[in-house]
Amino acid sequence: MKPPRWPALAGFLCLLLLSPGIFAAPAGKPNVLFLFTDDQRADTIAALGNPHIRTPNLDTIARRGFVFRNAYCLGADIGAVCTPSRNMLLSGRAYFRWAGERLASGNPPNFPLSMKDAGYITYHHGKKGNTALNIQAKFDINKYTQNDQAERQSGEPGREIADQAIEFVKGGHEGKPFFMYLAFGNPHDPRVAAKKYLDMYQRDQIPLPKNYRPVHPFDNGEMTVRDELLAPWPRTEEVVRQHLHEYYATITALDGHIGRLLDALKATGEFDNTIIVVSSDHGLAIGSQGLFGKQNLYEDGMKVPFIFAGPGIPKGESPALAYLMDIYPTTCQLVGAPVPGGLDGKSLAPIIHGQSSKVRDTLFLSYRHVQRAIRDDRWKLIRYPQINRTQLFDLQSDPHEIRDLAGNQAYAGQISKLLAVMEEWQQEFGDLQPLTADQPQPWEFYPPTAAELEAMKKPARKAKASK
Repeated sequence: MKPPRWPALAGFLCLLLLSPGIFAAPAGKPNVLFLFTDDQRADTIAALGNPHIRTPNLDTIARRGFVFRNAYCLGADIGAVCTPSRNMLLSGRAYFRWAGERLASGNPPNFPLSMKDAGYITYHHGKKGNTALNIQAKFDINKYTQNDQAERQSGEPGREIADQAIEFVKGGHEGKPFFMYLAFGNPHDPRVAAKKYLDMYQRDQIPLPKNYRPVHPFDNGEMTVRDELLAPWPRTEEVVRQHLHEYYATITALDGHIGRLLDALKATGEFDNTIIVVSSDHGLAIGSQGLFGKQNLYEDGMKVPFIFAGPGIPKGESPALAYLMDIYPTTCQLVGAPVPGGLDGKSLAPIIHGQSSKVRDTLFLSYRHVQRAIRDDRWKLIRYPQINRTQLFDLQSDPHEIRDLAGNQAYAGQISKLLAVMEEWQQEFGDLQPLTADQPQPWEFYPPTAAELEAMKKPARKAKASK
């Protein structure tokens, strides 16, 4: 009997352990903790440039990780933008792909199934309403907050989800690498933070958005949607500061519970072996452009915080154009799992590792049948098909979209170029919305009276109570 060839066998075993993808031993894979918030603007993390908000734990993640400065939700076909956003996130595909259906299918490929195939125990805990039910059912552990509205009004946003996540980290994954997707329902309204968080801010010292307006200058097609009924017109400085105060305090409270979870990872020795992803389903106007909601394609409405941090991820940042649905393929590549074909999302791992500066030249945004937008590394064009109106912004010199250049004939060529690219994106996604109306609707917006506003709020309250 021949003796075993130990050197060759040892080399083969090492190759198996070190090879990426399906040949990697599950025990050697990093955990993935995905912190996903609701209605959080891109400019609401102190370390990313906002000295007026307190987010020490998110700051820690941002300072040690890789930040994408131009990441967006693609948009929505309904006013509850969070629903298509979360379905795109977990499916890796644009919402046009499931036209006629409210939710994406739970069929593969999708984020939890890909991570499960890669050897992960998959865990989801999030809000009940306006989410991706079909795909979330594919997680090994699938939990929902007991009552979304009660949780938001508890004064301790995020505590319920953080408490149960901490228990899982302490022993619920049985030694397997975990993929944990925590889909918080905050800082979505009603924004209620305990007094200790509110007291961290002086309301009159909170600056207004640089693009604050009392009233949006024209009807964008969604001027009286639910979110826009949260404040009367004109949007006064006092009212905007009140909302920002509650918004910031809610984010600070949520940040504190995220910190408790990070401490649990450290206590269990899992922190250094955990990739942490931070993002949100979309942004929020909350006073910018005279608006309050996310039913718009301005930077404030669709741009989100976007951070990867952890083992193998260098500290840095990129201006590359990114979608939320890029998180799925990016995470797969970062942990050595196969990236499924047929996704609209693209892996950003080559950018993180310095192998490429971008994965796309332009980015398309869409909101119902009333708004379309396109942007490249400098220009942003928004088209309002129902009123035949166009806006053009130079984001290099005007990142807050204050100066609309569309009326200047000198930029006619730039507008034509961007509209042509927009039509190419529409063909790619199967978006059949015409960009010009034969009989345009009036563009003027006349704010409702107090009595009209109250009448509009009644169905909104009824719909919210039924969720």
